[in-house]
Amino acid sequence: MRNRMQIVAWIYVLPAFILLGAFLVYPVLRTIYWSFFGRNSETYVGLDNYQYLFTQQDVLIVFRNNLLWLVLFTGVTVGLGLILAVLTNLVRYEAVAKAIIFVPMAISFTAAAVIWRFMYIWNPPSFKQTGVLNAVITTFGAEPVAWITNTAVNNYALIVAGIWMWTGFSLVVISAGLKGISSEILEAARVDGANEFQIFRHILLPMLKPVLVVVTVTLVINSLKVFDLVYVMTFGNFDTDVIANRMFKEMFQFGQFGRASAIAVILLVAIVPFMLFNIRRFLAER
Repeated sequence: MRNRMQIVAWIYVLPAFILLGAFLVYPVLRTIYWSFFGRNSETYVGLDNYQYLFTQQDVLIVFRNNLLWLVLFTGVTVGLGLILAVLTNLVRYEAVAKAIIFVPMAISFTAAAVIWRFMYIWNPPSFKQTGVLNAVITTFGAEPVAWITNTAVNNYALIVAGIWMWTGFSLVVISAGLKGISSEILEAARVDGANEFQIFRHILLPMLKPVLVVVTVTLVINSLKVFDLVYVMTFGNFDTDVIANRMFKEMFQFGQFGRASAIAVILLVAIVPFMLFNIRRFLAER
């Protein structure tokens, strides 16, 4: 009977394994194979594609930009989500506040990029400013800023758009974890004389650690494979390129299939450790 049940279980699981093999495992292995070939995917070039990616200045800027996304986008989004989750939990119109903050997640990334592109429109100082941000700052006497083309600020401007989109996700997940904390623990701390900051630091943060880890890992993975916002807003121009957009360019604009495959492999290698960490954490919780 036990063997029979195992056979039945494998019969049900087998289609999932076949689909994973066909649409995940095989493409990954094939991409790794192509990363050792040249432009036409026929000439073997060994590690030349990887050497090119780690020695060219414009590609190193791509890696720098992704590191900037990784640190700022993840840190600010998690921090804002945590603060907003705690604050909205204290107000009477909690559901309305959370719904308003979560609205950007209901918008497609392309639509969000178009919205922020209009927000960042720059016109010369002698013309009327049609971009919202420049219209606001020029009202107070400041000079308009070329948010997208100015290399000193454009990456930060793109990251702000990403933070605007993902803060709602961070808020909702952290808020769900906050609801799971017993109010009796908080009341006991208040009775013992703890103030709200001490409760936040010594009770809420330690108990929210598993939730914060989930949110952080999710945002790290999204920061590494960010594509839509950069593609629509700048197409990677003005030193704003990122790994996923560069992969798209190498394949469809430059026709360098080997380099595109190598970039895909680098992106996979960068993401896998975070995925494995998440899986191990889930198994440990079980």
